[in-house]
Amino acid sequence: MSVDAVMDTEFPTGYVVFFGIDGKVVMTPQSEEHSSTIRSMQIDSLALGRHAKVISDVYLDFPADENSAPDFAIMREDARRQGKRYSFEDVLLIAEVVSVSSARKDYDDCTAKYGRYGIPVYVVVDPYAAEVVVHSQPTGSGYIAAHTHKYGSGKLPIELADGRTYTLDLDELPRPEADGH
Repeated sequence: MSVDAVMDTEFPTGYVVFFGIDGKVVMTPQSEEHSSTIRSMQIDSLALGRHAKVISDVYLDFPADENSAPDFAIMREDARRQGKRYSFEDVLLIAEVVSVSSARKDYDDCTAKYGRYGIPVYVVVDPYAAEVVVHSQPTGSGYIAAHTHKYGSGKLPIELADGRTYTLDLDELPRPEADGH
């Protein structure tokens, strides 16, 4: 199934759809923690300005049909859509929120992919491990640097390639309910 076919398909509310590394289309329910975590990151992004280009679950064009719709992304101020999508070249930061079904994809596949395409900062937000991993210095196979920060450890300033700073409040990130995932 092509990206365009998926984009024109209506999926049930509360599900996230993504392409697996093997070309399969994966549909998974979105947890309250997942949704709340994205909302928390969006709230923190308001410090960049009300009109900062911040997107969630919006397809980005990557070469070789490796398009994806990251959970959260901060774009360059001068980013312009090409048709209905932004180019990967306009991305300053991508964040993926780990869910039970996406851990391998978020930690491994996306780290390799976003590094390969030179995304300056890739952030993995893991409500189940209560930690955030910030990857920087992209290479052809991933990232040179990865720093882990625990939930509840205050504000985490993340330098963007355009000189701005995105500050993620680690004290405000939601944790899963005790009854599981």
